[in-house]
Amino acid sequence: MKLISVMLGGFLGALTRYGIGEWVQTNKGFPLGTLLINLLGCFFLGWFLTFITNRKNIKPELTLLIGTGFIGSFTTFSTFSVETILLFQNGEAAYGVLYILISIILGILMAYFGLKFAVVNEGKGESH
Repeated sequence: MKLISVMLGGFLGALTRYGIGEWVQTNKGFPLGTLLINLLGCFFLGWFLTFITNRKNIKPELTLLIGTGFIGSFTTFSTFSVETILLFQNGEAAYGVLYILISIILGILMAYFGLKFAVVNEGKGESH
């Protein structure tokens, strides 16, 4: 069941990544689609892992489906890496450096904001 959870999540995450990539197409220059996908994934993983931390009734298969499968295949470090190299090879070093800095700094911030969003909403849920 665990393997099926990862496979299903991976399938759905890859389809979602493909859809967003098609919607936010990057012609030449800055790879905005991959950046957006990775930043959304950072936020969502930060939120999800924080959200499930205090829940005892969450099955491990759900964590595998969403965390490992969906978010793991939705985000794409390999595409980020190749796109960065291509920016430098195409003489767009400024875009390459900007892409690296934005990806790392905003990626960490988005994970932090996702974590904080889960914590704030957790507090609201307990007060009702």
